[in-house]
Amino acid sequence: MPFVDESLAKRLEMITARSGQECADVWAEIAGGIATFSGIDSPITQAFGAGLHGPVTESELDRLEDFFFSRGAPVALELCPFIHPSLIGLLKARPYRLEEFSNVLVRELDPGEEIPSPDSTLEVREARPQEITRYSEVVAEAFSEYVPISETLRRVIENFFRRPSGRCFLALADGEVAAGGCVSEDQRLAEFYGAATLARFRNRGAQSILIAARLKWAVQQGCDLATTSTQPGSSSQRNYERAGFRVVYTRTKVVRNKS
Repeated sequence: MPFVDESLAKRLEMITARSGQECADVWAEIAGGIATFSGIDSPITQAFGAGLHGPVTESELDRLEDFFFSRGAPVALELCPFIHPSLIGLLKARPYRLEEFSNVLVRELDPGEEIPSPDSTLEVREARPQEITRYSEVVAEAFSEYVPISETLRRVIENFFRRPSGRCFLALADGEVAAGGCVSEDQRLAEFYGAATLARFRNRGAQSILIAARLKWAVQQGCDLATTSTQPGSSSQRNYERAGFRVVYTRTKVVRNKS
């Protein structure tokens, strides 16, 4: 595994920030990171990378908060352990609450590496352009036990599908879409995201074959590293670790509502 230092953290955090930027309705570069907005209830209405590129001033944090408050959304900041201490001090002085943790995982990739395909009765392939609606329906339904299905969520998933830098893959059971997952490439770093399996198809290895398919794609693009984020101790984390990913650090999400 690569040594996890500030340089690697910046690389990992900023690919996620640029992913949000590419899919958002509105975005802004503030406090060294990228703030994105795609609706009050959107999972990508948040900021990544703040505090990673040097000190953050009080006026910068004011501007970051105004980006969200002016659009009727709470401030949501995804923070990695390498942020500048100045941001920590500013957040301590304001009414932020701890919202959640997520683990960041990485896997090194070698040129020409042969990625084994797990044994499975499911078929895996790239999604076709005309399958955007079905893909968004499947992923939204699969996520529905964690996040309510909404038009905003469907739109975000469709934006994932349309990204020019990425590809979406499907796992099929007897021709029926059972699961999906996306991957994008940015500066030789592959980011895995948007993966979900319909409840009735779980425990059949859908995510394992989707991870393998996306790893093969990443190797073909010349990537030297792959990354993803998961809930700590989740089945997703277990699936990625089985594929050679390892946890490198934990993000902390903090939120502030407008007073």
